[in-house]
Amino acid sequence: MITNNPSIGKYVIENGVDKVFIDLEKLGKDTRQGHLDTWKSNHSKDDILSMRKEIKGKKILVRLNPWNNNSINEINIAIDYGADFLMLPMIVEFEDITKFCKVVNSRVPVIPLIETKESLSFLDKIIDLDGVSEIHIGLNDLSLSFGYKFLFEPLVNGVLDNVACLLNSNNINWGFGGIAKIGNGILPAELILGEHVRLKSTRVILSRSFYNSQESIYNEMSLNNFSREIDKLNEVYNTWLSESEERLEKNHKEIRKILKSLSD
Repeated sequence: MITNNPSIGKYVIENGVDKVFIDLEKLGKDTRQGHLDTWKSNHSKDDILSMRKEIKGKKILVRLNPWNNNSINEINIAIDYGADFLMLPMIVEFEDITKFCKVVNSRVPVIPLIETKESLSFLDKIIDLDGVSEIHIGLNDLSLSFGYKFLFEPLVNGVLDNVACLLNSNNINWGFGGIAKIGNGILPAELILGEHVRLKSTRVILSRSFYNSQESIYNEMSLNNFSREIDKLNEVYNTWLSESEERLEKNHKEIRKILKSLSD
């Protein structure tokens, strides 16, 4: 879950979340997504220190800027301040993720964020780099990169199926996109969880449907029974795990039908 509030970080870690996500990506994001209602971060490097003090022994994932002239400094500060995982976004050149991994030098695991058509084209090389522990597929920017109309198009046009085939055959843990509360989202969360199971994805980021504002999030989580919402996600996910391949394929076709109706 994305948050820079230490109290919230402690709360969500105690209520079913595996990693707190601090987002330091600023470069180029507003240009790419300024017209979209997507997450825009106001986090700072000092938030890593504050979070580390509050959630000792728990996992902090830090997304840095795309590779740039200050990347070496950004990497070293994030690690020194207590990051457990580092994520590199907007990979366009293979050399960028190669240099990133070399600077990290296996001090912490690296999670490449695959959200450009270029990075998708050399994903088979990325997973062989030292330090790469898992992969996350970013649907917003990936869809922009390909010129798709909807962020979920990679689910129905074969893109994620190809990714799944490569990563699963190489025993790479991976995930894609975000997830809303059960019953929420343009595509209902319960349908998307079926796709996670079909594709054997095991990672996802909680969406903003779990909170309305960072200012009042702590009270809202308590009032809205945050832990129960996480339990609902797990219940639906576990139900899908027990379903047949035929049922998972039927769910995939339902998603395709919904997306087609949105584009008509």
